[in-house]
Amino acid sequence: MPGQPDMSALLQQAQQMQQQLMQAQDELADARVEGTSGGGLVRVTATGTGEVVDVAIEPEAVDPGDTQSLADLVLAAIRDAARAAAELQSRAMGPLAGGIGGLGDLGLGDLGDLGALGNLGGGGGPALPGR
Repeated sequence: MPGQPDMSALLQQAQQMQQQLMQAQDELADARVEGTSGGGLVRVTATGTGEVVDVAIEPEAVDPGDTQSLADLVLAAIRDAARAAAELQSRAMGPLAGGIGGLGDLGLGDLGDLGALGNLGGGGGPALPGR
């Protein structure tokens, strides 16, 4: 029938889209982003999916009399890493967000090199006065 979509072609496109989505998810899980605060006194490393995998705290950030400032630095670094992970996710998954209606060319040719996007974070957190 004229005007009717080719169901086998639609199914094939949906399967390709699912494979590309799974590949992008795997690459995000392997990618690493970094969030920092306090001018680099606290660094948080997360996967591209947002899972925190490492926290590094410089000795200068530790003041036993002011644990709240350290907690604030850690929280700011986690938020910075989460922002970087969200940006990476947006770049990786954005072409897939159009759904089946926008199949044609999904523009995923560069997803194989997500490692190049792996260190998007860095330096966005606040520095505390006197630190």
